[in-house]
Amino acid sequence: MKRIEEKFAALRAKKEKALIVYLTAGDPSLDMTKKLIFGLEKAGVDILEIGVPFSDPTADGPVIQAASQRALKAGTTLAGVLKMVSDVRKVSEIPIVLFGYFNPIFAYGVKKFALDARKAGVDGVLVVDLPYEEAGELRIYTDASQIDFISLIAPTTDKERLSKIAASAAGFLYYISITGITGTATPKIDNIKTEVGKIRKITKLPIAVGFGISKPQQAKEIARFADGVVIGSAVVRLIDENKNNRDLVEIISGYVSEIKQAL
Repeated sequence: MKRIEEKFAALRAKKEKALIVYLTAGDPSLDMTKKLIFGLEKAGVDILEIGVPFSDPTADGPVIQAASQRALKAGTTLAGVLKMVSDVRKVSEIPIVLFGYFNPIFAYGVKKFALDARKAGVDGVLVVDLPYEEAGELRIYTDASQIDFISLIAPTTDKERLSKIAASAAGFLYYISITGITGTATPKIDNIKTEVGKIRKITKLPIAVGFGISKPQQAKEIARFADGVVIGSAVVRLIDENKNNRDLVEIISGYVSEIKQAL
């Protein structure tokens, strides 16, 4: 059983929901990202999304865009991110999903990326700008490397396309709770519940909900009908606000711990 599948199965057995947290790799440094990963795991985070910084992150709001720019200026590369994951794997089995855009993967070499990611211990990839129709050129290699290709479902995804995406999805389905970019709006709980209910009818995969979630009460309400929640911009913003604080790891861990307790 793969790490992501195993994690959701273990949570189901305990009647818990997954807390998935996003970090921009290299913000403020790769070494600090690694320390944050270990702190978040201790705080109860179930799955990590590690953002590979890119110069034009079109799906991300201003908070994550700024984090990407800081990480790139600090010299963060895809190769460096894979090395960091490899270091984390020496002491941790937390499921890790690389989140990003196709350009850095293409530049790295698609086949080489899949092989190196698997070797490093990456469990899944979420490539924002590689839709279902175009995913084959990456999936031919990631599927062969047993790396889950995490698929996005938007509020605007129609039933026919949803069925096609769900049929070939792996790991879990990521439902985008709002239209637009990350961290810029508050999701409407009733709307999400309705849409997640529709997705449930066509897949047995876990469904995680992300975009715009920042408070424990929000997470608790969504967790009543979803299998997990994704926290991204709120964590990235908190990291930026406290990047010079010697207690950065404790501050971030304390924040996510409250959300995990709500789940």
